[in-house]
Amino acid sequence: MSTVAQRYERTTNKIHPLKFALWISMGSIVMMFIALTSAYIVRRSAGNWLEFELPRIFFVSTIVLLLSSLLLHTSFKSFIAGEEKKYKTLLVVSFILGLGFLVLQYQGWSALFNSGIDLKGNPSGSFVYVLSGIHALHILGGMAAMVVGLLIAFTRKFKITERRKINFELTLQYWHFVDFLWVYLLIFLYLNR
Repeated sequence: MSTVAQRYERTTNKIHPLKFALWISMGSIVMMFIALTSAYIVRRSAGNWLEFELPRIFFVSTIVLLLSSLLLHTSFKSFIAGEEKKYKTLLVVSFILGLGFLVLQYQGWSALFNSGIDLKGNPSGSFVYVLSGIHALHILGGMAAMVVGLLIAFTRKFKITERRKINFELTLQYWHFVDFLWVYLLIFLYLNR
């Protein structure tokens, strides 16, 4: 192989194409949420804005989501280390905590609704529902990736392959991303009530 061809191969193979696609997707999601939070700020400054406290359950759900992310990360490390039982157990617990986050989000929406803040009322409440609801849809995307990971973990023979490693790594990166996104949204909503 010529030197030019070797240099070209080295420069084009630095990042896995699936990782690149995931990062582009995450960049698009970030842009969407920046646009939504910007719209929130603009609409808030227009007046007719209802001030209210965020339900405390949103803070509990944040802890649950962060714990899920930590356990998924540990599951990935266990997978790489060849610790099959630990990897599978932590993957299951992380998935259950992800479901718990969604349940807690629903309880947060119910608490908002029961306190008189509904989707069709004041824009301040509508924004909370929209921002947290769109985030929940992204959580469902991560949950779907975890379901695929669970099926692979429990239906196939345990084997550390490059393909399984990259798929798990993509799931992990996305899950960390949606965690960061939720923390950003919660801080934003808390500071801009």
